[in-house]
Amino acid sequence: MNLYSKSGRWKTVLIIVGLFFVLMPLFYSNYLGIKLSELEHKKIELFEKTLVEITNTSNLEAGEDVSYELEMLYSIIEDLQLLVINRNQNIDLYNFPTNTDTLKVLNYLRADGPAPLISDDYTIYYSYPFTLTLLRYFPLVQFFLLMLYAAIGYGVFNASRREEQNRVWVGMAKETAHQLGTPISGMIGWLEALDVHLKDEESKNIVAEMGKDIDKLQLVADRFSKIGSTPELVGIDLPPLLRECMEYIQARASKNIQFSLTYDRNEQFQAAVNANLFSWVLENILRNALDAMDQYGKIDIHLSKEAKNLNIEISDTGKGIAPSKRKEIFKPGYTTKKRGWGLGLSLSRRIIENYHKGKIYVKASEPGKGTIFFIQLPRIS
Repeated sequence: MNLYSKSGRWKTVLIIVGLFFVLMPLFYSNYLGIKLSELEHKKIELFEKTLVEITNTSNLEAGEDVSYELEMLYSIIEDLQLLVINRNQNIDLYNFPTNTDTLKVLNYLRADGPAPLISDDYTIYYSYPFTLTLLRYFPLVQFFLLMLYAAIGYGVFNASRREEQNRVWVGMAKETAHQLGTPISGMIGWLEALDVHLKDEESKNIVAEMGKDIDKLQLVADRFSKIGSTPELVGIDLPPLLRECMEYIQARASKNIQFSLTYDRNEQFQAAVNANLFSWVLENILRNALDAMDQYGKIDIHLSKEAKNLNIEISDTGKGIAPSKRKEIFKPGYTTKKRGWGLGLSLSRRIIENYHKGKIYVKASEPGKGTIFFIQLPRIS
């Protein structure tokens, strides 16, 4: 059962809704900007007509006072930066400080301003009010702040959710270990009693095999009890541990599945590990490899070394993993099996990355051909 399919669909829906709410202000602000730009253009048209009217109706050569008319004219464009060129290509008037380089302003308005208003008498260059510029950039600022807020919120929520999940899985693991402890102790006592009363060799052999399974149960309980606490790491040579895990799984696998372990026998492969927990990781991966094969196939374990790390590649010829599922397989609760909790690979990642300061991931996988799991550990020699 994939516990994350519904979660993925909800995330998609929330992203689409969030984009709608983010884009709506952008479109609305752009609409307002267009309308205000049209209004400013109409003001320039009104200014040009008024200027022509003043010029045509006033006897400027006779010294007629037109200061009032000009004052009214300037009030139309008081929030604009404007420069007027007459039909003789001379600058008639402008509304910026007198010590300003008019040629520089003209070049700026030509390059960055809207299209000039051209009439028979004048060519008017202008720029939009600063408030209109702010209105155009405000949605981008709003979008940035919303994204920043969403990123911070998502990071805090995700960290809180992971911590909560960790507490749940750690609590479940420890409770499992605790619950296993009592029946295991009882089974050990019953086996000891049986061993005393049984006389024939065949029965004793059966009891001995049952004892091995109980030892394995104790090992499993010990593994669960260590989840959530800091395990003791000991420097060991990895090949014997790898071989022991491989042979344990091989004895319980189909005879038609071939196992192999390869490494340079002239090299030392020392790493600081907790053998109990690390063998659990190996067994999880090997069991998953067995489940991915229909009683036929091959499992290879290859051990190599780098300057600071030891690399373990576990490859199988099973069903493979779809690219979209390669990250999900390490999430708690994810499983494709009818039975199972979906904890194996999630705990394996915790063991390798949190306890052993290593890495574990799917190096390669192709549906129908197989999968390669990659484990990297810091080496100590």
